Amino acid sequence: MKKFVNDPANFVPEFMKGVMLANPDLLEAVPEFQMIKRKDRPVADKVSIVQGSGSGHEPAHVMAVGPGMLDGACQGPVFAAPPVDACYETIKALASDAGVLVLVNNYQGDRMAWDMACEMAEAEGIKVKQFLINDDVAVKDSLYTVGRRGVAGNFFVIKACGAAAAAGKSLDEVLAVAEKVNNNVRTMGVALTSCIPPAKGTPIFEIGDDEMEVGIGIHGEPGRERTKITSADEITKTLFDAVQVDLPFESGDKVALMINGLGGTPISELYLLYGKAHELAEEHGLTVARNYVGEYCTSLEMAGCSLTMLKLDDELADLLAAPAEVAIRTF
Repeated sequence: MKKFVNDPANFVPEFMKGVMLANPDLLEAVPEFQMIKRKDRPVADKVSIVQGSGSGHEPAHVMAVGPGMLDGACQGPVFAAPPVDACYETIKALASDAGVLVLVNNYQGDRMAWDMACEMAEAEGIKVKQFLINDDVAVKDSLYTVGRRGVAGNFFVIKACGAAAAAGKSLDEVLAVAEKVNNNVRTMGVALTSCIPPAKGTPIFEIGDDEMEVGIGIHGEPGRERTKITSADEITKTLFDAVQVDLPFESGDKVALMINGLGGTPISELYLLYGKAHELAEEHGLTVARNYVGEYCTSLEMAGCSLTMLKLDDELADLLAAPAEVAIRTF
C-alpha cells in the first residue's frame, strides 16, 4: 500500500481536520461525531439538509456541506456507515423549526443507523423526515443493499434539495423535490482497478490488468459482468445504453449529464468519456442542458467512472442553476 497516511485508524479524522482548516469561515466541526456543519445553520425558518455515510467517497459527504448544498454531514470509517449516535447528533445539531430532511443512500448500514437516529430525534420532538436515494441501474441488490444502490445521482438530490431549502420551501416541499430528482435520475459505473482502504492495506477485490467490472458498486460490490477492457467509446456506450433505457429517457427530453470519476481517473479521460456521452445523448434526441465532469462520488483511488443522467423540467433546471458553495474550491 502506497498512500499518504499516518495511523490508518486516524485517516478519517485527519482528513476532516484538513477540510476544516481550509474552510474556517464556512464550516465548523464536532470531531467526536466526525461531523461537519455550516457555521450559519440551523436557521429557524429554513429546512436543514443532512447526510452521512462511510468515508472513501469524497467529496461526498462532508465536502458537500455549504450554502445551497448540505447543512451538515457525518462520516463513518472508510466504506462503513456512521454510528447511530453520530447520525442522531447531526440531526440535533441542525434541528430547526422548519424541520430536518435526512438524505440516505440505499445501503443497509446507512439505513439502519439513520432509521434509529430519526426515531430518537422524533422522540425528542424534532421534526425530521428521511429520503432514500437509489439511482444505480446496475443491479437490484448488492452486498450492502436491499434494492438499487445510491451512487453519484446523490449529488443531484443534494443540489436540488439544498436550493429548495434555501428558497424557503417547507419540509414536505423539499421532500417532494428529493422524490422528483430520484424518480428521474439514473446511474451506471465501471471500474478498471480495485482500491485499497487504509485500514485494510490490500485491494478490496482482485481484477486482471485486461479486465473491467461493468456495473461496479462504490464499495467494490460486483456489477453486471466482469469482461475484457474495450475502447473508451464502447465503454461509454455500454453505460449510456443501460441508463437511457431504464427511465427511459426519450427524444425531446432535456437532461443533466454527468461523468463522475471514481477517484483514480485523470480528468482528461473523464472529458474524453463525456464527449462520447454527449454525442450519444444528441443521437437519442436529448438536449444536454447542464453538464458535470469531475469527481462527485468516488471510491478512494479506484480507476473508473460512472455515467448519470437526470431528466429536467423547469423546476429542476432552476434548482440546479441556483448558487452554491462547498469546501472544494476550483479557483
